[in-house]
Amino acid sequence: MLKTILRKKNLKKRQIYYRRKKKINLNKVIRLIKEFKIKNPIIGGYYPVNYEIDCLEILENLELKKYKISLPIIKKNSSMEFYTYSFKEALKTNIYGIPEPYKKKIIKPNILFVPMVSFDKNRYRIGYGGGFYDRYISRQKKRKNFFTLGFAYSFQQTNSIPKQKFDEKLDLIITEKKVFK
Repeated sequence: MLKTILRKKNLKKRQIYYRRKKKINLNKVIRLIKEFKIKNPIIGGYYPVNYEIDCLEILENLELKKYKISLPIIKKNSSMEFYTYSFKEALKTNIYGIPEPYKKKIIKPNILFVPMVSFDKNRYRIGYGGGFYDRYISRQKKRKNFFTLGFAYSFQQTNSIPKQKFDEKLDLIITEKKVFK
């Protein structure tokens, strides 16, 4: 199945499913983060849009537990960087309508929360088609102790994602029902 068909199908399903308020378990996320065995983890989060899994409550709880939090800022060249963020700070809206922090300090997260439209059992994903996350992961995966944790609803799983050379495999994907390792 083509990525565009998968994308369209799952975006529609996600909107319907979102109303049921299914959440990812905070304690599962903390256990997974601890499995990475990183001293002083820096979490790269995202601000959910278009009925993505809402990770804001998880990020806020992690901040209360003294984890460093960061959010992405989209750049002109179809790339993104992560900047320090605290829930005490205001956000601004970018050209895509996504809230992002006011520029402060670039930070390199070592655990990246990744939103997605669809995924397969091999932990490949599709997003909206802009390649922002694939480009960022490609640049960062060369670093030691860099891990990706995808967030999705269980229905977003498909048999196989058509892979292209620039697609990046995630380390883990967590849904409201299961963890894919």
